[in-house]
Amino acid sequence: MKKSFKIIGLIAVMMLSGQTYAQNLDIYKNIEFKMPQVSETSFPANTVSIKDFGGISGGKIKNTEAFKKAIDALVKKGGGKLVVPRGMWLTGPIVLQSNINLHVEEGAFVVFSKDKNDYPLVDVSFEGLETIRCQSPISAKNAKNIAITGKGVIDGSGDAWRAIKKSKMAESEWKQIVSSGGLLSDDKKTWFPSESYKKGFEANSNFNVPDKITKSELESVKDFLRPVMVSLVGCDQVLLDGPTFQNSPAWNLHPLMCSNVILRNLTVRNPWYSQNGDGVDLESCKNVLIYDNTFDVGDDAICIKSGKDQDGRKRGMPTENVIIKNNIVYHGHGGFVIGSEMSGGARNIHVSDCTFIGTDIGLRFKTTRGRGGIVENIYIKNIDMINIPTQTIGFNMFYEGASPVLEDGQKEEKNKAPEKVFPVTEETPIFRNIFFKNISAVNSYEAVTINGLAEMNIKNIVIEDSQFDTKKALTIVDADGISLKNVKLNYTEGTGAVIYNSKNIDLSALQLTSSQKPTIRVLGSKTSAVKLPKDIKGEQISISKEIVKNAVK
Repeated sequence: MKKSFKIIGLIAVMMLSGQTYAQNLDIYKNIEFKMPQVSETSFPANTVSIKDFGGISGGKIKNTEAFKKAIDALVKKGGGKLVVPRGMWLTGPIVLQSNINLHVEEGAFVVFSKDKNDYPLVDVSFEGLETIRCQSPISAKNAKNIAITGKGVIDGSGDAWRAIKKSKMAESEWKQIVSSGGLLSDDKKTWFPSESYKKGFEANSNFNVPDKITKSELESVKDFLRPVMVSLVGCDQVLLDGPTFQNSPAWNLHPLMCSNVILRNLTVRNPWYSQNGDGVDLESCKNVLIYDNTFDVGDDAICIKSGKDQDGRKRGMPTENVIIKNNIVYHGHGGFVIGSEMSGGARNIHVSDCTFIGTDIGLRFKTTRGRGGIVENIYIKNIDMINIPTQTIGFNMFYEGASPVLEDGQKEEKNKAPEKVFPVTEETPIFRNIFFKNISAVNSYEAVTINGLAEMNIKNIVIEDSQFDTKKALTIVDADGISLKNVKLNYTEGTGAVIYNSKNIDLSALQLTSSQKPTIRVLGSKTSAVKLPKDIKGEQISISKEIVKNAVK
């Protein structure tokens, strides 16, 4: 009888393993490039509870030392699972080591301390630059075979770190924030959590890196140096599966120079007003799966990066071999984003079966002169979007750090023809070979905007089998090889398509519809080889006199 039970159990395990294996194989279906299967984590059978090492729930006593002791004990045994059971667990930073699975059970709430003294200054890479910031609440460096699993909640206490702009708050909310402490900016439009933060804010001219003070003064602006919540650097075989990650001081999840990474079944949350409150920033990583997740954040949701300017080019590590499937994004500056820190490049990325609901931009590509880097071989299909307030697909080679929906005090970024000719150097960014299929967008502002550089056009962009129901339609500037195949574009205002200084543009299979007669403007002395929709004729077409005859058909 016992033997029969053993056989039945073995069969069940084999069936379960086969099921998981089949599911993992399914993620690789219909991928346009070759990539190795991602190596998954596997842990020894050792299991301990945080309670075994003096952990006390209740949210009043810090469990920093208990987490450290538990992880050290597991490491001595060769690794295993550290269980955080139901309850509220206050703690300082947690440092993961190889072969550790931090398992946060359903009902467990890990909340990180608001005391900045718990987070020493350390050398990090942030926003693509080598710099110094506070230690992350969860971190690992050069670790192998690590995981954070379970259905619990991990909270970074980001509200204690972030400044808040008055323009993003209701009057009652603003009064409550101001009365909680901290101090206001000189113009009374921004609330700072501390004098240290305000000093750091005033000491920087380069986004979030204080460059107006010396390195020795960084301690005095420590509160400004907000950490990412989960920092994984140089790690291999990484699994994040199940938890809710929320309320991060800066970016939420930041795998950097990692390989064999799986992010699945996650809920990633930040307040919509949280500055730099990104969901996941995948930077200089390779062989990655991101699927079955939900994002609702304050900045870009799913973002591909590879370093900034000289620091990124020196590192020279592209983000490559990435599969992103079946994710939902609510608020975010962008649903899926590449850039702007992409100086190491990005290639071989597949994005499919995602839904974006009210993201500021849907599919967002951003860079600027000085970055360098090559972004190529990007395949995006089966994307549904609704209530997008700017572009559903947007390419911006003139990115200056403004959010898509302008905030108080921000200036609009515009694509202006350069007053001088810029040479092509290692600092010139390149975007090419990007393919879109079955993209649907309704009740949104603008369908497609492609703004390249005069010295380096955006090249070979194909959009097919898609439909857009938007206010504005199509703009193509400084581009080469843009093709819209079987695309239906219904718009309500302005010109249907504007083409400027671009070549090899094929709109012959584009169906433009509007409440008025659709119109097309073709401008720029560098424009050539443009094919217009066959049903757009005569007075509906405006062609600049400077364009060579027969350049437009």
